[in-house]
Amino acid sequence: MKQVSQNYRSGAIRLRDVALPALKPGGVLVRTHYSVISAGTEGMKVREGKMSLVEKARARPDQVKKVLKTARQQGVRTAYRKAINRLETLTPLGYSLSGEVVAVGREAGEFRVGQHVACGGTGYANHAEVNFIPRNLVVAVPEGMTMEDAAFATIGSIALHATRQGAMQLGEMACVIGLGMMGLLVVQLLRAGGVHVVGIDLVEDRCALARVLGAAAAGPPEHSAVRAAVERLSGGCGADTIFLCASGSSNKPVELAVSLARDRARVVDLGKIRMDLPWKEYYEKEIDVRFSRSYGPGRYDPNYEERGIDYPVGYVRWTERRNMEAFLSLLAEKKVSVDAISSSIHPIAEAESVYNQLADGTLQGLGFIFAYPQDDAPAEAPQTPSPMHTPESKPGVRLGVIGAGNYASSMLLPYLAKDPDVSLCEVVTTTGLSAENAVRKFGFNRAGTDSEALLDREGIDAVLIATRHDTHARIVDAALRKNKAVFVEKPLAIDREGVEQVRRAVVESGNDRLQVGFNRRFAPIVIRMQEILTSRTGPLAMNYRVHAGQMEGTSWYRDSEQGSRFVGEGGHFLDLFAALCGARPVRVSAQRIHSPSATDNDLDNLSVSVQYDDGSLGSLLYLTQGGTSLPKEFLEVHGGGQTLQLQNFESLHCFTGDRRKRISAKGQDKGQRSELSAFVSSVKSGSPMPIPFDCLLDTTLATLAASESAAGGSPIDLADLWTPEG
Repeated sequence: MKQVSQNYRSGAIRLRDVALPALKPGGVLVRTHYSVISAGTEGMKVREGKMSLVEKARARPDQVKKVLKTARQQGVRTAYRKAINRLETLTPLGYSLSGEVVAVGREAGEFRVGQHVACGGTGYANHAEVNFIPRNLVVAVPEGMTMEDAAFATIGSIALHATRQGAMQLGEMACVIGLGMMGLLVVQLLRAGGVHVVGIDLVEDRCALARVLGAAAAGPPEHSAVRAAVERLSGGCGADTIFLCASGSSNKPVELAVSLARDRARVVDLGKIRMDLPWKEYYEKEIDVRFSRSYGPGRYDPNYEERGIDYPVGYVRWTERRNMEAFLSLLAEKKVSVDAISSSIHPIAEAESVYNQLADGTLQGLGFIFAYPQDDAPAEAPQTPSPMHTPESKPGVRLGVIGAGNYASSMLLPYLAKDPDVSLCEVVTTTGLSAENAVRKFGFNRAGTDSEALLDREGIDAVLIATRHDTHARIVDAALRKNKAVFVEKPLAIDREGVEQVRRAVVESGNDRLQVGFNRRFAPIVIRMQEILTSRTGPLAMNYRVHAGQMEGTSWYRDSEQGSRFVGEGGHFLDLFAALCGARPVRVSAQRIHSPSATDNDLDNLSVSVQYDDGSLGSLLYLTQGGTSLPKEFLEVHGGGQTLQLQNFESLHCFTGDRRKRISAKGQDKGQRSELSAFVSSVKSGSPMPIPFDCLLDTTLATLAASESAAGGSPIDLADLWTPEG
């Protein structure tokens, strides 16, 4: 199918051939009829994309801070890889469309194949011939409505949520600053609710449109008629609410708003503007400043948007989905119209030209529509991937990859693409664009969205799994039973049931060709530590401090269905304990460090103690609340008359008797390259996997036991976690 994408580093917009998206539970596949381009929102993305790297950094200081934080904690090399990978990753465009349901997933039974729907959501309602849309971002199109009009549902819901934030009543008076597509919709919605409106914009054509759509007056801010209308309609008091629908770096809209406002008025921001509030003026009028966050309640909540968990109407009257439905109802009843903001319709085949014209200013208007061919559009997702690239095949291990997110693309696949013993045969992701991105960057032979088809492929020797954590155990189970060698990123499983699922797969299939991405033990500087410790006698005392840092508000680690942050990452550190002492964990105890008013970040502040069957003891302090400049990892090992201090995989200090030695690493290397090389070598030669299967289970169970002990307050013997057969 065809899909529009942007390479943010170069700014290039391309219409690409990609595989159809996978159908997942809780949503539907929708064949697009029309999708809307917002000249404001998407035009800004196009303009940012054409900036130099320095200009991009100035435009997005928040992203620069993230890169600097990663550099401080994980090293410059890692930060650079992750930043460049994100810049070069193809991103989808679009967020508002109409179309026809072509497949219905489990838990989305309110929809039916053939139904006309409107859809929303960045990353979901893309400019693509077919999209997977979660159920709470899909609404039915009212009978008799054109699909062109229905395509504006998401954009309309943004304007509708903003008017709700204004909390206006019949007979009140509002000013709308900025009469672009969003501003003109707000004008209409306010008029439909019995509110008097004055519009303000520098462009006379837009002001004329606002007057046609019901504004009592509209003009530039200095126009006497504008001030006179505000004075007349407000009875000399000033506007009750001012809506900021403008965009840009000027602070003038904010300054203008307070000059138009009455005492204790409301200012609602739904654009992207400079917000340096003139303190004295806003204070003296006690202005209530409000922000309008996109489509309404549910936005940015994965429980609502991705898993379809609705908010009870008695507690949250207007959600994203209800706002979309309400806007379509207003359209159907002719209370609002999108005719004035719909500038032109273009075939999707002309997408690249349209965006180029938007960027250089030759295409003028407010809202543009892409139309999609319907005659030969596929009715459902294919069961096999389509050929995407056919490089010269290489001998050695024929690898299939399931999942190609940021970590896999920045820390795993670059090494595998350069390995002469690896043929990158196929990559599977949930969206065709992300699969195409992996093909483009790493040279896979094929790409698709069906993981089961990949596992059935006889030409695949081994599978790398780098999907969300809650899927690991299930996919490992399926891959082992298909007699594939498996490399799965940590964690192996997020609960005991998952561990048992994997164990039974090994027992019943006889296939134990499994490696988990516990890369620390493969780091060159850790290998040096093991060499130094070979002569020791007696147990080790190991102290490991890990400062993981605070999670971002949008981090998927916050999703309880992914286990927890510690369950996802803790195995790294417990596996390193096992590698250094060469013994099995037998008992785990843990305590959670948090205050009575703990945040989500505090829940993963843990102190973990692990006892090993040779008498060694591992103490792990896993923190999220320390200083942001603190390097991530520090490990100290005592035993056999020696002390080793590993400082963030950058240097090693060795203390033996009265002697002291410092060993420097050649850059920070946490072992990803070596672990992959060891896996490939084992698969190619048929030799045992680099980490014994029992050790993988031990580490996973110890990680789960730490979380359970922290929650329950009691130590846990690992023998109690094994099944009778285990």
